[in-house]
Amino acid sequence: MDIDLASIVAIARTAGEEILEVYQREFSVAEKEDRSPLTEADERANAIILQGLQEAYPDIPYISEETKATDYQERQHWQRFWLIDPLDGTKEFIKKNGEFTVNIALVEGGVPTLGVVFQPAAKVLYHAAKGLGARKIDADGHETVLRNDSHYASKDTVRVVASRSHMSPETEAFVEDLKSSGKQVELTSSGSSLKLCMVAAGDADVYPRFAPTMEWDTGAAHAIVLEAGRQVLNRETMQPLQYNKENLLNPWFIVE
Repeated sequence: MDIDLASIVAIARTAGEEILEVYQREFSVAEKEDRSPLTEADERANAIILQGLQEAYPDIPYISEETKATDYQERQHWQRFWLIDPLDGTKEFIKKNGEFTVNIALVEGGVPTLGVVFQPAAKVLYHAAKGLGARKIDADGHETVLRNDSHYASKDTVRVVASRSHMSPETEAFVEDLKSSGKQVELTSSGSSLKLCMVAAGDADVYPRFAPTMEWDTGAAHAIVLEAGRQVLNRETMQPLQYNKENLLNPWFIVE
């Protein structure tokens, strides 16, 4: 791969520090057209990421949550592109519970091949690149190689992670189905892309997401999940999620 993973990690960390500067003081919250929240931190992190990526890789286009998407007639021809959520988990940011992340992915042929997820409040970093494995680096700099080869179907007790802000009746039904099949279920909640990372790290067995998400919500962590040996599957087709669709809304999916 001709991308320097360390440079992408550095960009994500810099954006995270910018986010923390806003997080640690009073800030205002605006509302976007889709009625989702927007803060100064989203915009400042976006500017840092785009500047860093365009300086280092000027020939690679991008899709970012906070920047108007290029028309599909043009981007459908992209062989690879950056997929960015400068502040994933804005609701968690506003609640000040620390469960928000910086997400940067490289997508090639519709598949995330590089991902960096940085949790600024905890100073925890996840990263992966195709063929190089997935890793977690904690606040003290300790690095762990992520590998999760145990599928939840083979377990008597299943640890299900779900959204803290978007628990749906369908997710509750998924949990009840597991219990009906004889499984013991341990249910935990988390915000942002951390839920996918929990499955990659073996801290959860399955993440059912039966509520709306966008491609930039999942791309970076999807790369980490893949390199850790797990999958992110369209719930209806049970095929891998695809990226750079005409509609950037994800279908319901399951991380297993």
